[in-house]
Formats: sequence, structure tokens, C-alpha cells
Amino acid sequence: MGFNHDSVNDLAHDVAIVGLGAAGLAAAIFAKRAAPDARIVAYDAAPKIGAKILISGGGRCNVTHDVVTPDDFNGNRNAVAKVLRTFTVEQTIAWFAEMGVMLKREETGKLFPTTDKARSIVDALLRECAGIEIVLNSRITSLRDIDAKRIIVATGGKSVPKTGSDGSGYALVREAGHTVTEVFPALVPLIVDESSWIRTLSGTSVEAELAVRTGSGRVLVRHRGSLLFTHFGLSGPLALDVSRHWIAAKRDDANATLVANFLIGETFESLEQLLMREHNPRATIASVLRGRMPERLLDVLAPSTPLASLRKEDRRRIVRALVESVIPVERDRGFDYAEVTAGGVPLSEIDLATMRSRKREDLFLCGEILDVDGRIGGYNFQWAWASGRLAGLNAVK
Repeated sequence: MGFNHDSVNDLAHDVAIVGLGAAGLAAAIFAKRAAPDARIVAYDAAPKIGAKILISGGGRCNVTHDVVTPDDFNGNRNAVAKVLRTFTVEQTIAWFAEMGVMLKREETGKLFPTTDKARSIVDALLRECAGIEIVLNSRITSLRDIDAKRIIVATGGKSVPKTGSDGSGYALVREAGHTVTEVFPALVPLIVDESSWIRTLSGTSVEAELAVRTGSGRVLVRHRGSLLFTHFGLSGPLALDVSRHWIAAKRDDANATLVANFLIGETFESLEQLLMREHNPRATIASVLRGRMPERLLDVLAPSTPLASLRKEDRRRIVRALVESVIPVERDRGFDYAEVTAGGVPLSEIDLATMRSRKREDLFLCGEILDVDGRIGGYNFQWAWASGRLAGLNAVK
């Protein structure tokens, strides 16, 4: 497979890739493998490649997850499935092994390099880019500036703009006739009211359930996982996963709420019954629940008053705080702290068998610029590798 370089209307390059994050690197590598003689150039606005990869997973880079399904993503599940099935987790593991990077699975199902260093991932990907012309500190502001037969846009979204993904790619795809849905932060920590008890528990984590509810009380989304209290509000995998749903709900309904259950498996009714069955006259709510949640959280939510002395309305108020606690979220921490971007170019505008634009024949799109965002845990990287690979392979056909 290759290009005829003797064309009368020969352009400087066969393929130009705009953006060298995870998706752009995958596109470059698979394009070069498929057509070793192709003249490929890659542009990136940052001074160094892979800044976002290097800070991911706490500097260890959570490459993928041991099981990845379309249900792990927000967006058109059927469309996401078409791309994911072209490059499985097993193929991803084998691809990294070929590049000299072995992966290990952790208890959560997340896959990391055995070195525990994101640098191992970036170095391996860059080694595979040998023979590709890389131009750094280069912000492409118009597709007209690109001298290539095919263009792959892999500029990412707006999350962590200091790494180069500042949303500038949206102008490029709009220039080609694409639409861009409203974009907002996803996998982002949440800031709570300054006076909230939550801020007094900084550093405490708890297994909990968070539900996003409409103003009328209908549950839109419910997730379970590890929740971390911080000096500003909520973080940890659970808060990050729920954040995009809370943001989206708030845009549609100003009265939408985030509700926490700190005793997974218990309801208001079941906890009420449990407490009412307690016969020890000196028992407190805290003593009944000891060991089921962090002491610091119990101290804040459950006073040391004996159950026998508690008025019914006070007991019910405490039960509500334990299993149906409305969290006073003020806002999210914004794109500077968001791991990914929600929204982007609709998948309906892409031929998902090739990642080719349906608006312009010489254009391919991949990665976070598309309207796909996954849960925390390596899912977004899997989307980047799979969509980037498809774009790269087909851009050189």
C-alpha cells in the first residue's frame, strides 16, 4: 500500500496529522506501518509531545481497562461499538508489547505499564514515529495551511489546555463544514458550598453512591465507587464519573441535585428499621454503624446522642443525611482540571468504518474532538487508540 509520488499535482505530504496526543500518535504509527513510503507530517501546538499522557493516571498512564464496552461511554453506543470492535483491549496489550511496553492489571481493572511510568508509554510511541516529520510549537489555524493529500485532525478537546488541547481544533472542523455540539468538562472534580461540612473532611474517602436527580426527583444517573472529600469539595473516581451528568443535568434543569448515599445497600426505610430494632439503651447511631463508614464521616453526620433519647424527627433527619444527602455543589473545577471533554463533532458526521469525514473527503477525525467521553479508568485512552488507528490506516489507503 502506498502513494504515487509522481502525480502532476503532487503535494508536499501524503498525510498531515494535526495534534499528537494519544489519538494522533496512534494515527501516525498505524499510517506509517501501513504505508512505509508515505510522506507523513505531524503538527503539535505544544513544545513537547505527550504532555497529557505524562500526567494521566497520576503520572503512571492508565493505558486502558481490562474490559471495555460501549456502555462505558457517553454518546451513541452503537456508533462507539463500531469503532471499539476494530481494536480490542487484547490487541492494545499486544500492540504495546510489540513496542516493548508490558502492561499489568490492577484490582480495579485498570491497565498500567509495569514500569509505573507514563514516560515509558510516550517514549515507546515516539520510537514508532521514526520516519515521520514532526513539527512542534506549530498551531494550525486553517486547513488551507496544510500541504497534504489527506488530513487527520486529532487536536483533542478543551481539557487541561496547558497541555495544548485548548479547543482550537473546533475551528478547523467547522471550516470543513462540521458541527460541534456544546462542549463542557467531564471527569472533573466538583466544588461545594464553602460552609458545607464536606470541606471539613478533606482527605477522607468513602465507598458511596451518587445519584443525579431532576428537580422533580427523577433519578437520571446512579453510580457507585470511591468518593474523596477535599478542601474544595468532591473528587475521586465516583465524583469524576458523575460530574459530566451533573453538569449536563444542571444545564437542562436549574433545580437538578446531586444526592449521596454513604451506606451502599441501605435505603431510608431499611436504615430506619435497623435503628428502631436497636434495644441497647446506650446505643447511638454511630455505634450501630461503626465499621461501615469512616469514623470522621460518622462523627459529622451521626451525633453521639443515645438513640433512646433522640426525637423521631431528629433520627429521620440523620438517616436522610446518611443515605439521601443532598450535596451542595456550586460548580465544577473547569477544563483546567477536567480529564476529558464532553461534546464535540457528532459521530453521525463521520464514516465510522474509516473515521473519514462525511463533509470533506480528504479529512479524517479521531480521538477527543469527537462527541464521545468515557468513564474514568482507561476507557478514553482505548477510544483514542482505536479511533486513531482507524484514521491512520485509512488515510494512507
